[in-house]
This record gives sequence, C-alpha cells and structure tokens, in this order.
Amino acid sequence: MRRLKLGQELRQLRERRNMTGARAASGLGWSPSKVSRIEAAKTKPSEADIKAMAELYQADDEKIVELLGLLRDADQRGWWEDYEDVLPEEYTRLLGLEAEAIDQRDWEPQIVPGLLQTEDYAREVILATRGIARITHSGVRSRVEARLDRQQRVLHRPDPPTLCVMLDESVLMRRFGEPSVMREQMEHLLEVSLLPQVSVRVLTLESTHPVNTGAFIHLRFAAFDDVVYLESLYGARFVEDLELVAGYETAFDHIRSEALDEDESRVLIQRKAMMWRR
Repeated sequence: MRRLKLGQELRQLRERRNMTGARAASGLGWSPSKVSRIEAAKTKPSEADIKAMAELYQADDEKIVELLGLLRDADQRGWWEDYEDVLPEEYTRLLGLEAEAIDQRDWEPQIVPGLLQTEDYAREVILATRGIARITHSGVRSRVEARLDRQQRVLHRPDPPTLCVMLDESVLMRRFGEPSVMREQMEHLLEVSLLPQVSVRVLTLESTHPVNTGAFIHLRFAAFDDVVYLESLYGARFVEDLELVAGYETAFDHIRSEALDEDESRVLIQRKAMMWRR
C-alpha cells in the first residue's frame, strides 16, 4: 500500500506538469515502461530514481522529503512476510492490504471468519482441507500461528479498523472438531462482538436471503479505492474494478438489512453456545 501511495504521488506530480509518461521517460533517459511500472507500484524505485523524478517534476524540498519517507516505509518488512513460505501469495497480499485498511466488511456463509476464530477452531478448519491442499503437520501449525498473529495485528492494534461481520446462521451450527471446540468458539464470538470497533450480526435461516454470493471481504482505505477479496478452493483473487466493488457493497448492505441486529445476534449466538454444551 505504501508503494501504491508513492506511485500515486509521483503520477500526480507528473500530471501537474502536463507530462505524459513517454515525455517524462524521455526527460529521465528511461524507458516509458519504467515510469509506468513505478507509478503502478510494480517496480520499486531507488532513492536516486525518486530524486530524479522529483527534480524533473519541479517538486519542492518538502515534497521530496515526503516521497523519500514513503520509499523508506515501503522498504519496511511486514509481519506477514514471516509466513510467506507457508501461506498462499494472494493471502499474504490480503494481510498487507488489511494492515492499511480503515474499514473491513466480511460476509461469511460457511465458517467463522479467520479474524474471529479460536485457536482450536482455526486448527480444525485448516485440518478439514488438509487432504485437498496437502498441508503438512508443520504447515497446519504455521497457518494457525499466522491466523492468531493476524488477529492481534488487526483487532488489537492502536488504530484498529472498523470490522463489520455478517454470519449465516448455519456457521453457528456447522461442527468443526469436538462440541467443546464449537462451544468455545461461540463464547469467543460473544466476547469479540463487545469490542467497540467490531460488529457481529447473524442472518437467520428464516430470513429472506437477498443475494446469492459466496464469502467475501470488502476493504476500505483512507487514500485508495476499495478492494474486495474472494477466496476459492485453489486460490483467491482481488476485485478492484470500481463498478464491481460497488456491486459487492450493495450485496453486503442487502444482507445486513435482513440480518438480526447486534443484540439479537448475541442472543442467538448464546443459544447456539448452549446447544454445543449437550
């Protein structure tokens, strides 16, 4: 995200000088593709590159300091990079985007979202796909650790994003592991739902389901366009087209309009927790 911000700033400086990418490249003695890749955050520029572009675009000293600061920030290692060897590439990208998000909206019709999972529930969810994804014992352990680390980094950071989660009622009834695992998970859902920045609501089985879609995560940022993350059995993809993102936003609003409110949802979750005591 910091590299995207840097590219955006450089593009804006160029456009304010009414320069095309080709003209800027000519003035810098570069290929047009280098300018394009830097602005699109596909290539990380060097400090010398930043200074050369800033000079061509007649940026003042204050702006140059800001650009170099963004470059240094982009060089910082994200916590999720410690798990790159065990997590899919798309998922690590999600974690990087999530670290910059100010608002996150999750719709989950099958399982409790990773941000709200207990350690035992997370392990059972990962084990359920182990035979398909061919995850080793150490891989299961590393993925559980990454999931718990993610929760701390997102939910308990100094400036946590607003998190709004919509759960289908079937999520509360689908068993992973022993009943004690499910009971603990229900109790954890109740606890997390009391955090000031977290909203957990349930779409009951009796509700009119207003939209037929699988799980998705909608991320909002302070200075960038929204992104939607979609996960499938063998991979994941990001939706960045503004019109399509708006469609997911509308779908989420429809689901929320049919769901129980927060207090009613807690009552239902409590009832399910009692069910798992049997």
